[in-house]
Amino acid sequence: MKYKIFNYLAGFLSLAVITTSCVNDEDLIQLDPNNDAADSFWKTDEDAIKGVNAAYGSLLTDGTYMRSTPLLLDLKGDDTRSNSPWGSMYNVGRFNSNVSDAAIYGWAYETYYQGIYRANQVLTNVPNIDIADTALKNRILGQAYFLRGLYLFHAVNMFQNVPLPTEIAAFYPQKTNQEGWAQVISDFKTAAELLPPSYTNINDKGRATKGAALGYLGKAYLFTKDFPNAKIAFKQVIDLGVYALVANYRDNFTATNENNSESLFEVQFSRDAGGVDLGWGGAPATGWGKTSARAITYGPRAFGWTDVQPTWALFNEYHDEKTTANTTDPRLDATIFYNKPGGMQLYGQNFATFYAANPGDLNDLFCRKYQNSDGNYANEYDWRSGINERLLRYADVLLMYAECLNETGDTPGAYTYIQMVRNRVGLPNLATAKPGLSQVAMREQIGHERFLEFPLEGHRFDDIRRWGWLQDPVKLAWLKARDVEFNSYAAGREFFPIPQLEMDNNPGTIQNSGY
Repeated sequence: MKYKIFNYLAGFLSLAVITTSCVNDEDLIQLDPNNDAADSFWKTDEDAIKGVNAAYGSLLTDGTYMRSTPLLLDLKGDDTRSNSPWGSMYNVGRFNSNVSDAAIYGWAYETYYQGIYRANQVLTNVPNIDIADTALKNRILGQAYFLRGLYLFHAVNMFQNVPLPTEIAAFYPQKTNQEGWAQVISDFKTAAELLPPSYTNINDKGRATKGAALGYLGKAYLFTKDFPNAKIAFKQVIDLGVYALVANYRDNFTATNENNSESLFEVQFSRDAGGVDLGWGGAPATGWGKTSARAITYGPRAFGWTDVQPTWALFNEYHDEKTTANTTDPRLDATIFYNKPGGMQLYGQNFATFYAANPGDLNDLFCRKYQNSDGNYANEYDWRSGINERLLRYADVLLMYAECLNETGDTPGAYTYIQMVRNRVGLPNLATAKPGLSQVAMREQIGHERFLEFPLEGHRFDDIRRWGWLQDPVKLAWLKARDVEFNSYAAGREFFPIPQLEMDNNPGTIQNSGY
């Protein structure tokens, strides 16, 4: 991978002027105050903090969690569908991303490596800074390892065979998927050793913690089918005693209860952070606002662009099982807007009344998760959602731990952790409703539990891919019956293509199969 390292380039050009002219006056050597040279910046603990903050900044732009990454994670699952008029978005869920058009997936790829480069700047320079507070230095380095691991996690998971920059250089060779996961695991391991379980300073809200690193370490092991090590990592998270499920499921997707006890890591967005411009990528500008475009992109018809909608398969599966109070699973109403008997409110409007004149919309399904729809805003057309993106929740850790127990021969033990998630929404005791499940049957049950707990959160297609359902003719036929977008799946298309710019700039790069 080729990088344009602007700080180094600025220094090089200054040196070139000096060595090719007769002027010896050192006063002519000046630094651009808006672009400090790398060798003059990394001096103090404050510089180190600014450096790691910049690495966090790559989570906020269009290529990552402002918009593109949630789309790439969500649209291929059977919990979502898209009729977006924008072909680049429409085709993601149809496994038809175009090699010649890198919109969305190419922006994500670029931003992941921007974040990796920024993390590498910290990891290269901060060890050489004399910081009296050793704990602070460890926290800074731990965050940089975590962020590099997170960006690499996405790159390896979505693009399969990618470069693995661990130092600052001009070119990085393409590596295998196995090498990629090994590096991700190494980074999260190191981060977990350096990071604290929590922070006491309110200004550190949202920074990576030991629990976040262990949670993602467990995910990396899980995605590589190393269930024994995944089980250890998830149990370490549980044993920290830091996390607990919040009582109200919907509190995980609004601005009213952010950074709560269930959240291991979330991207911090705010309407009040200053700036009004959207972060489309490149060098940050002073006018940027730290806001998300997810709400408008997924928003219900007439309140947003409606580029993403829930599937009827998801809606119907929420009705498979009643709660102990003989009601519908409350996660349905927290996830989907629909013409609910008795009425449902959105943006201060009654669903049935608002859509009465349009039968198509009246009988359709729209996204409710991550919408500012509880009455404070009329719609999402200001493009300025302040809802934090929850990347990893404790509920996910519990269900992944249950999966590891099942895969390592302790199927009875899996019931306990599944039931913790079911209890919150009032579902019956699974051990009573479905006692003595076999390992195979428990796998299916975990698939069902995860489907209803995490729709529209970027997990479903990751699960489908890692479980091998696309290579199983029976499962693939089942997916096609639930979501017609799977009819255009072709082998290899579970990964996105390597962007053409990367192919052009990095000699020897091999395109993913299927493209």
